[in-house]
Amino acid sequence: MARFGNLSRALPLCVLLSLAAPAWSVADTGFAGLDKPAQISPLALHKSMLAVARAGERLVAVGEEGTVLLSDDNGVSWHQAEQVPTSSALTAVQFVAADKGWAVGHLGVVLTTEDGGNTWRKQLDGIQAAQLALEQAKALGDEAALKSAQYLVDDGPDKPFLNLYFLNDRTGFVFGAYNLIFRTDDGGESWTPWLERVENPMGMHLYGMAQSRGVLMIAGEQGALMRSTDGGQYFEEIESPYDGSYFGIIAEADGAFVAYGLRGNAFRSVDGGDSWSELDTGQGETLTAATNLSDGRLLLTSQAGGVLVDRDGQPFKRLPDLPPLPLSGVVQAADGAPVVSSLAGVHRFEAVEE
Repeated sequence: MARFGNLSRALPLCVLLSLAAPAWSVADTGFAGLDKPAQISPLALHKSMLAVARAGERLVAVGEEGTVLLSDDNGVSWHQAEQVPTSSALTAVQFVAADKGWAVGHLGVVLTTEDGGNTWRKQLDGIQAAQLALEQAKALGDEAALKSAQYLVDDGPDKPFLNLYFLNDRTGFVFGAYNLIFRTDDGGESWTPWLERVENPMGMHLYGMAQSRGVLMIAGEQGALMRSTDGGQYFEEIESPYDGSYFGIIAEADGAFVAYGLRGNAFRSVDGGDSWSELDTGQGETLTAATNLSDGRLLLTSQAGGVLVDRDGQPFKRLPDLPPLPLSGVVQAADGAPVVSSLAGVHRFEAVEE
């Protein structure tokens, strides 16, 4: 495994900016933001929000300083979650049911909720994660793994989880910088280091995961693509059609994978990653997030504020009249309206016409 180094080498703009936010402070006792609860503030609606997800009929957005915003009217209005046990920046959120979900973020934080996002509790942090990796390396007797795990312990919880992917309410993955990846099979009550089960010899950042037809696919930095056909027990590196970074991957309604990232590049595979075809996104803005619309079309967002909709093999159509802000996440509300997270809060716009 590669030695850990400069985190900012290939991060999307939305995450780079969150690194600069005052999401944690260093005290004599360590990284104080880990256990400093997010503050309730009237300014929360205008903070940098890095991801948004559906929780049944509710929308949940997460972002800087542990901010969690909730909407029960399809994104028209928002209020802050009652209890978040950390002020670390939160980078991603996923729900497997209306009440049950997880969020991940900086300092290796993993949070869970069982009441639709009103209150959260911590299940893992970077200090605990590093110790788990060290204990596993000692048990395996692997000198290389032991050296890398010791680096994690010595560096402290400075490496973020950038995303997560839960297959169901029991089994899921959290992952991020430098091939940092952990798996749970009990809903997050315990975690197992999965670093040695991902073929990623250069330690590339991991940005996204998706599942389709028994295949799990990871996309990451510098064209990294890894595939598992055994339920995520092992991820094998596969040939990539692109050398630039992918900042996400999604499984479309028809089962195809779409990996997307730098300079507007997006690639589609209909055969589980054996081959890829380039999509014409019609622009060169870095792509940051994706969601499947209820009618089967794909929607992509960009760092330059663009929202792009698939047109059945034709170049993507860019929606007009959107905030000129870097967009970090997107989801379709229950009433059909797309809702985007951005570096200045969360925004809703009217349903996408066919």
